Amino acid sequence: MGSALRLALSWLTVIPAGQHQVDRTVAGRAIALTPLIGLLLGLPAAALVSLLDLTAMPGLLGGLLTVGLLALATRGMHLDGLADTADGLGCYGPPERALAVMRDGGVGPFGVSSLVIVLGAQAAAFGALAGDRWWAIVLAVVAGRVAFAGCCVRGLPAARPDGLGALVAGTQHVAVPASWLAGLLVAAVFVDRDHVWLGPVAVVVACAVSIGFVAHVRRRLGGITGDVLGATCEVATTIVAATCTMT
Repeated sequence: MGSALRLALSWLTVIPAGQHQVDRTVAGRAIALTPLIGLLLGLPAAALVSLLDLTAMPGLLGGLLTVGLLALATRGMHLDGLADTADGLGCYGPPERALAVMRDGGVGPFGVSSLVIVLGAQAAAFGALAGDRWWAIVLAVVAGRVAFAGCCVRGLPAARPDGLGALVAGTQHVAVPASWLAGLLVAAVFVDRDHVWLGPVAVVVACAVSIGFVAHVRRRLGGITGDVLGATCEVATTIVAATCTMT
């Protein structure tokens, strides 16, 4: 458990967690623990934007700075995955062509557009949730990391024989993401005391969209990649945060 948690920290944050001998077993355990990393990231993010809100800083600016903190804390890896996945899905040609575009490393118009929309939506949502509804920000960040486990359930193959996707694809029993999802639904009740349904609805919507997104990726690419994990994480985070502002 300790080696898996350290691996998850080194994968998903800038925290130096030492050298690791990575095999499929340890990698699978690390994926199962990624929601804990979401909690580690979400609490400081919620604290920062709420603190900035106390200074009378405009909400959008505070939200943008908070998004920047998360990008720094994660090395921007999930955002890179989002951009690469958007470019791959947006190109013409067979799966091999899409995978080549994703591996290329450059950012095309679909990638830029997806980054602008997602970062803008997250910044605006975080700014709106600062203060009394700070728990929704934590919920959104954790939900994004639960999506990692959802992308790696058994039966969902990797799109290529190498890379992070090949290492972790199919490592999770469905009970793992289902258990984390159940925990999210319970925690979501506390997002808004006047509208207790709002948080759970946000989680359910994010789950449904993530499942549909991954199903589309499988049809288009043949399976998942490391980029797809990052993209699904950002999509789920954005949907939960944005939905929780709807009161």
